[in-house]
Amino acid sequence: MEDSAASKRSVTVADVAKAAQVSKATAARVLGGYGVVSNKIKDQVMAAAAALEYRPNELARSMSTGRSGIIGVVVGDIENAFFSLAVRGISDAARLAGYNVIIANSGEKLDAEKSAVDLLIGKRVDGLIVTPARCDGMDHLHHVRRAGVPLVLFDRSIPELGVDAVTGDDRDAAITATRYMVDQGHRHLAYISAMDDEDGGLIDTGRISNSAVRERVEGFVSVLKEAGLPNPLYSVRFGATDQQQTDAVIRRLLSEASPPTALLASDSLVGLRIFRSLQSLGLSIPSDVSMISFLDADWTSVTVPPITVIDQRVYDMGKLAGERLVARIERTPLAVERLRVGTSLVVRGSVAAPGR
Repeated sequence: MEDSAASKRSVTVADVAKAAQVSKATAARVLGGYGVVSNKIKDQVMAAAAALEYRPNELARSMSTGRSGIIGVVVGDIENAFFSLAVRGISDAARLAGYNVIIANSGEKLDAEKSAVDLLIGKRVDGLIVTPARCDGMDHLHHVRRAGVPLVLFDRSIPELGVDAVTGDDRDAAITATRYMVDQGHRHLAYISAMDDEDGGLIDTGRISNSAVRERVEGFVSVLKEAGLPNPLYSVRFGATDQQQTDAVIRRLLSEASPPTALLASDSLVGLRIFRSLQSLGLSIPSDVSMISFLDADWTSVTVPPITVIDQRVYDMGKLAGERLVARIERTPLAVERLRVGTSLVVRGSVAAPGR
């Protein structure tokens, strides 16, 4: 017996037109959502399409309308709760506007990001939201602009590119968190990030290729300078890329002549790794070491003690980025902007005066 699933062909617009007893052109107008058709005819066509289980050919639709109904999103690290929340916000905004979303993960690698962007452009997405791995490697993003595809940057800003960006108030957030620790009496602090380690240590914040990290470091360093603390750039440490590397970063810091008494984690994954490192060393938070983490991730409120965090309102950031891209796709006249979403410090139990 012939396999019915294999032999069943796709239902076409012509099939729907025949079942609805209308012309193919009329059926196409109803199914494509364009042109003027009476409600009676529209109901006939939609009923026939439902009965036949008609599924539109998205490629054909995109060729006829010039739109695919799809938004492409390239994020830095989907494992990070920050990006998971952001994608939820983007997806909700897109769905409300009638768009679907394709997500790609760059792993914060520029080559992977370029490949993802090329793939999405090849799929004729109507617009792109990209978290650039590097803010100094943007030839592929210029290509997106030259191709006429609307582009919105997320979490990071590249002013030279001339496109909208949705970010947090990273510099002010780091200032608030660092000042809080300094006000508690801390004079030996460290900022820890998963960025690739700088050869020979950080000597200039302008060399940091990630704009969000750069602005956070600038905020952290500015408070240390304000407090008159020596060599603040030495207090910035990169390379906390996984648990093993984070353990090594923490061990090196704590073996110094004047080890830090307070740590600021660049994101929630780094924060969790720091928490585990301190636990493995038998150190108590906050009596031995205080810490603050960016992002109010789920784990931060259930640890002992719960972790003081910078709440970044990431869902709102994602939703705003999605809304902005839809506005660009639909040619809403807007000035190019960097849209900053405010943060707040959520004080819990992980910061205390040093030596308490």
